[in-house]
Amino acid sequence: MSSLSTTKSRTFDVLRFGAVGDDKTDNTETFSACLKALVEAGGGRMYLPAGVYRGSILVPAVSKPVPSWITVEIVGESEPTPVFGTIGSCPLLNNGTIVKSLSKTGPAVISASRSTNSLYGGFSAVNVVIRNLDVRTYDDPGIGGIDLHYALQCKLENVFVNTGLYNVQASKPTHGTSGLITPACNNAALTVLRNVFVTGYHTGIQVNEHTDGDNIVVASNINGLDFVQAHHASRFARLGTYRNTHHITVSGRHGFSIEQMNTEMPGLGQTDAGNAWQTLVCDINDPQSLGVADINYWVVLGGKGAVDLFIKNGGASIRARRIGSAPAGAEVKRE
Repeated sequence: MSSLSTTKSRTFDVLRFGAVGDDKTDNTETFSACLKALVEAGGGRMYLPAGVYRGSILVPAVSKPVPSWITVEIVGESEPTPVFGTIGSCPLLNNGTIVKSLSKTGPAVISASRSTNSLYGGFSAVNVVIRNLDVRTYDDPGIGGIDLHYALQCKLENVFVNTGLYNVQASKPTHGTSGLITPACNNAALTVLRNVFVTGYHTGIQVNEHTDGDNIVVASNINGLDFVQAHHASRFARLGTYRNTHHITVSGRHGFSIEQMNTEMPGLGQTDAGNAWQTLVCDINDPQSLGVADINYWVVLGGKGAVDLFIKNGGASIRARRIGSAPAGAEVKRE
């Protein structure tokens, strides 16, 4: 184990490995050195004090014969302020802990490596926990925000993934990248999301099996959530969807539920030529009817208020009901 680590607490401060949060220095190598020491210690917390850290964080693969099932925490100093909306202009500030990559190609800002000697299908035997981070790329990004496809499990809490712009001002994404990719189908797949906000990507969150989310916001993405092939169901409690072309896309067989889907659509005169691509096409985009789901929704139209408007493309096995309305086929009795 590296002598730079703190043995008792297993907290690894990136500053002790030479990282600089000046929005100029490339910290990719120092991040890797910190994570190498952390993995060799059997897991722990990578701590990033407040600052703007350029570079990428690549969680190394945990494989045989290294002991498996370790937890790698990546934690910032304080909870970020998620900036999103449906109108106006709000610049993003450099407060808190920001990890930013301006690379045009390559891995996401934070990613988990594929294992070449794993117990199961190339997945790294690691639980990745990310807290209190602002993760940034740039307008129309050629790389993703967080890619944990090859992690076994993950938990994200108080995380804001964005492209450095207020979402209303974001350009149409053309590179097919995702703000967040959750762990794919594996022998222990589990994703827990709390207070996670994603803006400005082709796909906000790629949802794999066993995902449980609450207080999630996806704004100004072509696809807010994309439910991909899954053997086990996913659940979302409160989901906010704003200015996505498709709030929910289903691209694989997936069972899921959304207990409260809150949508605000821009009203008359609240869209311009620069953000016309954010005009809603449909709330549910499931042309092959691959989804099996229950959704409770509430829709507000800017300048007007609550409306009963919900658009499905396909989705034959997706039951959607406005909050307060009776389930389809139910007998309503009035006294």
